[in-house]
Amino acid sequence: MKKRFSEEQIIGILKEAEAGLTVKELCRKHNISDATFYTWRKKYGGLEVSEARRLKAMEDENARLKKLLAESALDNEALKAALNRKY
Repeated sequence: MKKRFSEEQIIGILKEAEAGLTVKELCRKHNISDATFYTWRKKYGGLEVSEARRLKAMEDENARLKKLLAESALDNEALKAALNRKY
């Protein structure tokens, strides 16, 4: 899924809100919903661009590690099943 906005753009939009633009004006200007704005603010509020990049890298690494753990658990179960078979 391709995102319409990069982390840099999202942080820029949030900075506009901090500068005084209303949420309604921002949402109309950038063609986003109120819910999207508040979701972004919850996730990226107060972050700088470099921090957002680091957060994204950590989320990607976490997803990769979770996948590896799940694959390892499946391999472990398969080995246990093979060992428990009676010949």
